[in-house]
Amino acid sequence: MTAASILEKKKRNLPGTPDPEAEVIALSPKTLMATNRFLCEICGKGFQRDQNLQLHRRGHNLPWKLKQRTNKGSIKKHFCRKHGEKKWKCEKCSKRYAVQSDWKAHSKTCGTKEYKCDCGTIFSRRDSFITHRAFCDALAEETARVKCRI
Repeated sequence: MTAASILEKKKRNLPGTPDPEAEVIALSPKTLMATNRFLCEICGKGFQRDQNLQLHRRGHNLPWKLKQRTNKGSIKKHFCRKHGEKKWKCEKCSKRYAVQSDWKAHSKTCGTKEYKCDCGTIFSRRDSFITHRAFCDALAEETARVKCRI
């Protein structure tokens, strides 16, 4: 990487600091969570996503255009993750999810890799295991020192 390419990279905003150029849209939780917001003008059928409506329009031989995926839809997932009911449960580990795509992604890898600590705790992610192991080892050392003093 050159110095010029590093300088050209856009800095990320700190958490809680919105992009000043971002479009702000006021949506109530009811509107945000509404299903079938995109309606077909021919048959009245509703869709959760504009992309699905556009694909449906092809069936009526109407003009359609698929838009490139944007981050504007992520506000709904964010709202669900933070405030929604966790309806989807992993059958292997019982972890629950409010967003179906998060549950599906987790389910694909759950139980495929296992990192087991000497204390018996099992981790599916290596980084979580390493963090735990450092704490667990430090606790074991402290416990050993206390026993030696007694």
